[in-house]
Amino acid sequence: MDREKDAAPITALPDRELISRLRAGDETTFTQLVEHYNASMVRIAAIYVNEFAIAEEVVQDTWIAILKGLDRFEERSSFKTWIFTILSNRAKTRATRESRYVPLELNDEPDDEQPVSHVHFISSGPNEGVWTDDSIPRMWESIPESQLLGQETRGIIFQTIESLSANQQQVIRMRDVEGFSAEEVCNMLQLSESNQRVLLHRARERVRQALDSYFAQE
Repeated sequence: MDREKDAAPITALPDRELISRLRAGDETTFTQLVEHYNASMVRIAAIYVNEFAIAEEVVQDTWIAILKGLDRFEERSSFKTWIFTILSNRAKTRATRESRYVPLELNDEPDDEQPVSHVHFISSGPNEGVWTDDSIPRMWESIPESQLLGQETRGIIFQTIESLSANQQQVIRMRDVEGFSAEEVCNMLQLSESNQRVLLHRARERVRQALDSYFAQE
């Protein structure tokens, strides 16, 4: 039974058990946690500091802060949210120190930003942000799922995300890549719900347009 428990994916562990192991100095659990989150953390930090090497330094500092702050974790949020909140705060601090930080405000968006076609997305409820049935490109219907999830398609998605403004990148990466809820992203980025929604919709619309163009050439 214990072996099966130890073999469980790190993300399958309840937060309380995970915290308990870390507080007890379980190096294996900490190593697995780093292996699972480190790459995502570097990508998020890089949006703030705009340099990979500095992003790695921010992430290293974040892991140290996490270990030192374990006793102060009060379970008001998920452990994952707590980790990424510490990361965001440290990345902001480092970016501010180097005059790289751009506050998350809608007026920071480019002047030529095209308005979001909100009609493409469900605007509220549990499916908020999901495409409406009549907005999914019809040309996709005959394309096998394996192709939609293929390496080239994923490449287009992430290239498009990387071309977005810093504001849009942060929100879409946290929502659609890292899987955080709207409430978690608002709390981590200190962003209003309406601003979070607009930034996310703008980012998703850009990705949608890129995929539309790609599949139109197929």
